[in-house]
Amino acid sequence: MSGSTDDATLVARAQQGDRAAVAEIYERHHPAIYRYIFYRVGDSPTAEDLTGTVFVRVVENIDRFVYRGKPLLTWLYTIARNVVVDHHRRTGGAAAVPLDERLVTGEGDVERAAELALTQQRLAAALSHLTDDQRQVILLKFIEEMSNEEVAETLGKTIGAVKSLQHRALAALQRVLSDGGGR
Repeated sequence: MSGSTDDATLVARAQQGDRAAVAEIYERHHPAIYRYIFYRVGDSPTAEDLTGTVFVRVVENIDRFVYRGKPLLTWLYTIARNVVVDHHRRTGGAAAVPLDERLVTGEGDVERAAELALTQQRLAAALSHLTDDQRQVILLKFIEEMSNEEVAETLGKTIGAVKSLQHRALAALQRVLSDGGGR
């Protein structure tokens, strides 16, 4: 995550109408927001659209944002989470989420690619057995590679709550996968 003084300066510039600052916010945080959304909706075109919606909301609301020393990415994840929730309400629920959008068949070891795809399908199905909070902790910790402190700050939870959610989520994933329920 970005340094807090850098975020404060960037936000202040954006609030003063500096288009370059808004562009820098977009360039700096677009990949993380896209990945977060992609792993929640399951397809690239939808993730691209929803990521665009997040940044439209950022532009619309930047002048109301009050910098409180937390990383700007925390606010962006909050917006992204709300955009995804709205999307799921409109479309009737969460989709099965591929764990690696880069998996491409057609080149290389076809047997290995098929095995990897099957493993990813089982894991994606197992993730659907988690609560939304547990799934978010797993995505932020293991896909976004955030620390417990960063996850806690992003989700507005204590570090203890994040550790507890992670522990319960990993136990649930292990149970589901060992029972063959991730199919």
